[in-house]
Amino acid sequence: MKTNQRTIFIIDDNETNLVMARDALMEHYRVLTLTSAAKMFTFLEKVRPDLILLDIKMPDIDGFEALKSLKENDLYKDIPVIFLTNLADAAVEAKGFQQGVVDFITKPFSGPVLLNRLKTHLDIDSIIRERTQEIVKQKVQLQKLQNSIVHVVADMVEKRDHETGGHIERTTAYIELLLESLLKQKTYMNELRDIDFDMFVSSARLHDVGKITISDTILNKPGKLTDEEFEIMKTHAKEGEMIIDQISSRAGNEIFLSYAKLFAGYHHERWDGRGYPYGEERTDIPIHGRIMAFADVYDALISNRPYKKAFTHAEAMEIIKKGAGTQFDPLISEVFQSISDRLEAISAARQ
Repeated sequence: MKTNQRTIFIIDDNETNLVMARDALMEHYRVLTLTSAAKMFTFLEKVRPDLILLDIKMPDIDGFEALKSLKENDLYKDIPVIFLTNLADAAVEAKGFQQGVVDFITKPFSGPVLLNRLKTHLDIDSIIRERTQEIVKQKVQLQKLQNSIVHVVADMVEKRDHETGGHIERTTAYIELLLESLLKQKTYMNELRDIDFDMFVSSARLHDVGKITISDTILNKPGKLTDEEFEIMKTHAKEGEMIIDQISSRAGNEIFLSYAKLFAGYHHERWDGRGYPYGEERTDIPIHGRIMAFADVYDALISNRPYKKAFTHAEAMEIIKKGAGTQFDPLISEVFQSISDRLEAISAARQ
């Protein structure tokens, strides 16, 4: 027997059926015959078959119960299952296909028919697996390309602002830590349950993309901005949204871009409604903006600026704590405070 042969489990409480099926398949496949579903699950812990032939009518655990257990287990759910049955019943077939069985073979069966049916399904399964692997590979390559583009664009924006070196990398690291902690502590699970973690973190890099439209005179002014200049600076939030909209109109409304737009447009909103550009308040502010506000302000506080010296980590955390319920989301603030030591470690390593 060749070591690269595919493995077939045959589960039937009738010894005659097991012998007939084994004899028909053993020249082409590695065959394991089992007399109950319970024994099948024991063997599954050691051997993963390429296909399972499963009798429907069996004592203790019948075929439908076994199939349900297989499909509910991430380790086994993709194994093709063919039902063996002596029932020619349309309702039974409908139920089986609905639950995920790939075919029915009626007993008594002939060896050549059994062999050909298995070969067909295994060939189909191989094609699906190969195509799936190729799609996954392409997705990884596209993700690398996307991340590279994001890094370059964010780096270009940051290099124009001479006073915020490293801001993108640090805020991205803070957001990754904060998001991870929110999920662990089950804070705002309804809003975060369906997010793509990696895309959420990566898209945050574009939160300041709108600054590309702000003149160098204002962006790099060696001192505090006038009221008029500050109003111009504030436009970078909406400008960022418009830039991302332009990309979306050409690339499609991808999840990554929808996240990036929310980061760009809402990271200067405040919990009390006195932020910009929309003056949204409380949970009307998308969670992307509420999370970004912590990373953005924290990094600004601990960094030197022409108009101020850097605050210490402890001072920055105290300022943010006092702003809970006015500038910042109070629930996220609790989580932010709970990861204080890890935030300090990140800031120290990346300054």
